[in-house]
Amino acid sequence: MPLTSVVSDPQALTITIVADYTASLERLWEAYADPRQIERFWGPVEYPATFTQHDMAVGGYSHYYMTGPTGDRHDGWWHFLKIEPYRLIEIEDGFSHEDGSRNDGLPYMRMVFNFEATPTGSRFTSVTYFPSLDAMEQLVQMGMMEGMRSAMSQIDGVLADLATFAATRATDAQLLSDTQVRVSRVIRGSVEQVWRAHHEPALMKRWLLGPDGWTMPVCEVATAVGDRYRYEWANADQSQRFGFEGELLESAPPYRAVTTEQMIGTPGPATRNELTLSTVPGGTLMALVITYPSKDVRDMILGTGMTAGMEASYQRLEREVLAAA
Repeated sequence: MPLTSVVSDPQALTITIVADYTASLERLWEAYADPRQIERFWGPVEYPATFTQHDMAVGGYSHYYMTGPTGDRHDGWWHFLKIEPYRLIEIEDGFSHEDGSRNDGLPYMRMVFNFEATPTGSRFTSVTYFPSLDAMEQLVQMGMMEGMRSAMSQIDGVLADLATFAATRATDAQLLSDTQVRVSRVIRGSVEQVWRAHHEPALMKRWLLGPDGWTMPVCEVATAVGDRYRYEWANADQSQRFGFEGELLESAPPYRAVTTEQMIGTPGPATRNELTLSTVPGGTLMALVITYPSKDVRDMILGTGMTAGMEASYQRLEREVLAAA
């Protein structure tokens, strides 16, 4: 159990938690930066969390939900106010409805997470600030203190799991719901480098190719929200060709971009792709949350070997673009 102390101060309207770990400062920070990791300890043991968005950049948002033993669901959001890498994260934390909109019927809090190295590993200090005594008492009565203790009891196991989140791990896909998948990979390059590689046509044509032997003859990039993009690929003798097109819905360089995506010439609803880039000790964590129109479409696309093709492209990105930067 890593908890060192839990102190409630009704006069200051704060709850302060201190926890000590044998893991390094960098490893502890990574656990909070990576949605695959934080969702393994943010919710209590009986209410595991699923993060459908985790844009860890100033002004960014996270959305998550916790699922109870009877299938009950509880949604929440974060708004990132301040980030000092490997030292501090400041957020607003509140409740939301299932559609992601804020639930103003319940209070929200301001939380400051402090990270520091110690002679034996690292220390995490969390200070939660409440807007009023009534809000503090309401949240404590809802089980906030017990939930925090239960959630943090899981962190040691996450920090000890080095293989699952290693920077050398290949591209993998995690099912978030019947229609959502999160594709993740740590790319050995800075956030700015990886962003440019995803948005500059000259660079994209060098690596975004899938298996060897294919080229990208068409690379029309959307540069402003509302613009449309079009990408086409062809094999060596031009006997096979396919492509995707869509619209840029959100853009916050160099951390987040949201687009629609549809295969050219294919009818039916498009997917929604949410790309997030976060700095982690091994480079840049690329997280792509894809929302499909149905479970059948999700399973069909995953069955095509999508992640294997993406892994081939990311290896080429590291080898031929980032290594030469």
